[in-house]
Amino acid sequence: MKLLQDRSAIITGGGTPGGIGRATARLFAEHGARVAILDLAETDPAAAAAEIGPEHQGYVCDVRDGAACRATVEQVAVSFGRIDVLIGNAGVVHGTRIDDITRAEYDEVVDTSLRGNFQMSQAVIPHLRARGAGTGAGTIVLVSSIAGQVGGGLFGSSHYAAAKSGIFGLAKALARELAPDGIRANAIAPGVIDNDFTKGRMTREIKDEIAKKVPLGRLGTSEEVAKCCLFLASDLSSYVTGTVLSVNGGLLIS
Repeated sequence: MKLLQDRSAIITGGGTPGGIGRATARLFAEHGARVAILDLAETDPAAAAAEIGPEHQGYVCDVRDGAACRATVEQVAVSFGRIDVLIGNAGVVHGTRIDDITRAEYDEVVDTSLRGNFQMSQAVIPHLRARGAGTGAGTIVLVSSIAGQVGGGLFGSSHYAAAKSGIFGLAKALARELAPDGIRANAIAPGVIDNDFTKGRMTREIKDEIAKKVPLGRLGTSEEVAKCCLFLASDLSSYVTGTVLSVNGGLLIS
């Protein structure tokens, strides 16, 4: 059963090999969706999309730039003819202590995770509304982090925790405001995932120590988070909106 047959999805931050966005793009394609991968130029989103299949597309888009968000969404809408799903996954993490966080680093972290998700949501909402109230086709899934639930501490620090916590509020506000249009909005809070999101700054030793604290005894995978994105983007979750889905192997309750 293909859960997203004939639907079109935008996935931000989907260019990085091994990342949550890339795994989600691959899984969505397997379930019948046409996927538009958005990311920075250095990740080569066009190549990432081509790897999944010829019907998928990649676009260079910095989600911190509102005009770029709007223009790229319009390109996707023209190319695919419709937009059904937004996966807001773009993010940046730093473990800098609060005394040492510069204005530039703060802006990079907060503007990518929070402003970026806000601006992408603004850009896609008219297209999700065009699907028609009650169709169940319009969904927004914002990827946050356990850092927003516990105040950082695993790697990301205060600016990262603040941005990720803000995503929870944004998802709930979108769910409340857009429910009359038949659009659902939810957030996902992954725990520590065994990929290279930190660009090598979280060493194998650090990951192994964290894994010892996880009740399930291991770190998660990008593919496991992607499955949760699929659940929230598909009709399997047709009565779910305004929620935060924790995906952390029990770390939040440990």
